[in-house]
Amino acid sequence: MKLVIHGKNIEITDAIREYVHQKIEKAVSHFQSITNEVDVHLSVARNPRINTRQAAEVTIYANGNVIRAEESSENLYASIDLVADKIARQLRKYKERRQDQKTQAQPPEVVVESVVTDLIGDRTPELPNEVVRTKYFSMPPMTLAEALEQLQLVGHDFYMFRNSETGEINVIYERNHGGYGVIHPRNGNAHTNGKNGKASHANIVMPEKSHSK
Repeated sequence: MKLVIHGKNIEITDAIREYVHQKIEKAVSHFQSITNEVDVHLSVARNPRINTRQAAEVTIYANGNVIRAEESSENLYASIDLVADKIARQLRKYKERRQDQKTQAQPPEVVVESVVTDLIGDRTPELPNEVVRTKYFSMPPMTLAEALEQLQLVGHDFYMFRNSETGEINVIYERNHGGYGVIHPRNGNAHTNGKNGKASHANIVMPEKSHSK
């Protein structure tokens, strides 16, 4: 298993590196057969208006899937402890879901119900003053059901993926008022994926067993 440690606004000392190896290797010890690579990102947010937050983010690449967890506190070692426990739970859920899929005759059903007009609900959109981090990911084609599963694994409120049916880049997101939505691109004036020349935003309802996080 490959384990890579990165740091931002912090020096990765031998003591920190050894602690990360100890905690993360223990967290994934029962899942090494499905774990290809572990990426650990440690950072310190220095903002004079708030207390210093020390964050630990773990991203695991497992058989083509991405599993992610992040925790922060005022102590780096405490953050590492918290994220190690969280990623172990995420891996357990992932493995159980894979085992359930093997025993099921049919894959989970994805039902597209209605058009979503409210994308952000009551939230006020805020953009950072500058790009603070860039990530690169491979985008193998996947179905909506597979994209929803990835969304639940990475712990974000949205997930970008390549739709295996259309070959286009879509975004699946968690709605404030419940359920999930899918955003499709509009390809110029000549072609749209939605009706009446509008990009479609579909509400997704999953069976109760698959919907739980």
